[in-house]
Amino acid sequence: MPAAAVRAPDIDRPGLAWFNVPKKLSLADLRGKLLILDFWTFCCINCLHILPTLKRLEQAFPEDVAVIGVHSPKFAAEREPGNVRHAIARHGIVHPVVHDPDFLLWQEYAVRAWPTLIFVSPDGYVIGQHSGEPDAERLQEVVEKTLKDYRRKGVMRPRPLDVEPERMPSARFRFPGKIKPLPEAPDSPGKLWMLADSGHHQIVILDDEGRELMRFGSGEAGFANGPADRARFRDPQGLAADTGAIYVADTGNHAIRRIDRQTGQVTTLAGNGRRGYVLQSAVPFADAELASPWDLALSGGTLYFANAGTHQLGYIDFARAEVVRLAGSGGENITDGPAAEATLAQPSGLALSPDGGTLYFADSETSSVRAVRSTPEGPVVETLVGQGLFEFGHVNGDYASARLQHCLGLDWWEEAGPEGGLLVADSYNNALRVVDFADRTVRDLDDGFLCEDSLCLPLAEPAGITADGSGRLLVSDTNNHRVLEYLSAPRRYRTWSG
Repeated sequence: MPAAAVRAPDIDRPGLAWFNVPKKLSLADLRGKLLILDFWTFCCINCLHILPTLKRLEQAFPEDVAVIGVHSPKFAAEREPGNVRHAIARHGIVHPVVHDPDFLLWQEYAVRAWPTLIFVSPDGYVIGQHSGEPDAERLQEVVEKTLKDYRRKGVMRPRPLDVEPERMPSARFRFPGKIKPLPEAPDSPGKLWMLADSGHHQIVILDDEGRELMRFGSGEAGFANGPADRARFRDPQGLAADTGAIYVADTGNHAIRRIDRQTGQVTTLAGNGRRGYVLQSAVPFADAELASPWDLALSGGTLYFANAGTHQLGYIDFARAEVVRLAGSGGENITDGPAAEATLAQPSGLALSPDGGTLYFADSETSSVRAVRSTPEGPVVETLVGQGLFEFGHVNGDYASARLQHCLGLDWWEEAGPEGGLLVADSYNNALRVVDFADRTVRDLDDGFLCEDSLCLPLAEPAGITADGSGRLLVSDTNNHRVLEYLSAPRRYRTWSG
């Protein structure tokens, strides 16, 4: 980080909301510390990837380094302070965060991309900048060397930072992710459901009345195989299953895990706990490196996964014991065409057509619903709804004019229309949407359903949705820490579990 004679703009600005601290901070409050400003937004997977790196620096240099998150929102929903508060709790962020919805600090620090780190010297000068995900080892080395230089100059004032982290909710579920049906096994006690209880780092099995039957995972974040009560997951999101196993998109561990339904034993199929890079050629399970797998879909001997961190789709070929790229060059955008050349943007939800020939996906950063179709020439990516990285909203209508906002969940729904369609958990619109294949339109599912709860809460960033036939749907109401049941014929909904 070379020295520079540029005085850092102050961060203590009127009207900006602060989190995790008893009062707002100024550069004067932080004088004598090496300050790292993390410009981020909570939709951004690359921003989430660097949180462990920042935590590592905070733990290594607790009295010398101060990390301040500067939340600079991309989506309209991210402008709401309450949603920022939820995101801070969900991702376990304990350093101070200032919410900058109008990009005041972003502009004054000349930031151009998420994520960006700005380094400020103990005497208040900008001394460096890094855009994108830094190498954790290299960053720690540079910070350590920089601190030694400033200690020799006598300008350091080591002291702990006064923080008051956001409280995690005390609830049966905590920020639940996908909910999926659990295929019946010979000893199944009727219809069962599986839920990714992401904030508790566990997988929960529920009966058809929403009663909890068992959990997999100790409840402590980590990366460990073993029996159900000792294995560890980290922020799991996606699920798929057959009669023998439950497969878990263990998002925070950049891995796909397997739970044996007979023994409860947890093993790792692919991924090593570290963030991987762009998927290229097929590799054996043991060599696979993944990046924030967010959802799964199973068809016969093929397990599809949304590799959100590299903007790609991949699959596990059980017969060959290989991990294979399906779609996405690794570039972040919305371009269709041959699957290997297409660009995706943080795919986060998957759904298969009944015949297994088409894989639909929610491409969250382009607020789009897209498909990978099989053709004689090979798989092809096609966009149904969505226009671009910064095209979003809550608009119904035909495919061309309809708009979503950072959708995360999908499921096939036979009742969408005469040709079927898709249910969409339109997360940042706090809405459920329907894609009708027959008339090529998008509409709201809930246009006036009756709530049966004693206390009725609006949807809050739903992340998962699944259809159960005969007009019954289950929805992960993520920021309300519950699962809802919708009945489309009587037009009613209620809290089913949580």
